[in-house]
Amino acid sequence: MIVQNFRISLIYFAVISSALSAGIFFAFSTFVMRALAQQPSASGIATMQSINITVFNPWFYSAFFSPAIACLVLAVAALRNWEQPSSLYLLVGSLLYLIGTIGVTGLGNVPLNDALAIMQPTSTEGAQLWSRYLTDWTFWNHVRTAAAFLAAAMFTFSLP
Repeated sequence: MIVQNFRISLIYFAVISSALSAGIFFAFSTFVMRALAQQPSASGIATMQSINITVFNPWFYSAFFSPAIACLVLAVAALRNWEQPSSLYLLVGSLLYLIGTIGVTGLGNVPLNDALAIMQPTSTEGAQLWSRYLTDWTFWNHVRTAAAFLAAAMFTFSLP
């Protein structure tokens, strides 16, 4: 009974926290990046550089990495109890979040952020990078948004 209650609580946590991540990414994709794109490139670069520094805080880390921890636990539980009807949903949701959110961040968004971090906002190179950055970063962010949203949906479908 205690294990079952913990499992259900962890699934609810995964639903809510994955949806929260999807919302954060959705906000960036639908209006933050658009607003930055409307600024002169030096202003947009400087603002994004500031965002990429201030994002390193306990609140964001909790919102971003806590679902990943829940996903690891739920994926293992799904594999150990594969005969349960909800196991497929738990495994797919976990993989969506881990690969589509954490993986894409590390392989897609972070390298772009690192390249932008070393640019002088007023440089010609910075302006050239900025136009590619806006397109590429937003594309990968759309992927993260969809993955986190679909993960939340899969976790919801797994509930009894």
